[in-house]
Amino acid sequence: MKYLCQVWFDGAILDAMTKEERAELDANSLNYDRDLVESGHMIVAQALQPPTSAVTVRVRRGETSVTDGPFSETKEALGGFILIEAKDLNDAVRVAAGIPLAKLGAIEVRPIHEFGAK
Repeated sequence: MKYLCQVWFDGAILDAMTKEERAELDANSLNYDRDLVESGHMIVAQALQPPTSAVTVRVRRGETSVTDGPFSETKEALGGFILIEAKDLNDAVRVAAGIPLAKLGAIEVRPIHEFGAK
């Protein structure tokens, strides 16, 4: 079964890191991605640009509106995602717990809905 692991964190935490701390986090993240590939869990992983680069699109009554940034009242923002293959939710949670940014933020694990699947 496929699960989306959404990586949520406060960008200020990353901004406060030294170059060495950030390099270590980046290396740990890339190494964990390699581990997931080798174990067969990895489907795809991507980091996102900061929330300031985002736009939010809404369509209401046929009209499209675009606003800068995400509409969020929290300090944490979606920073990336990892799409994995896991046996079950427990396996997906185990994989998510190994994501290095789980120590600084939160990983939301959500099953992928497969249309037409029984």
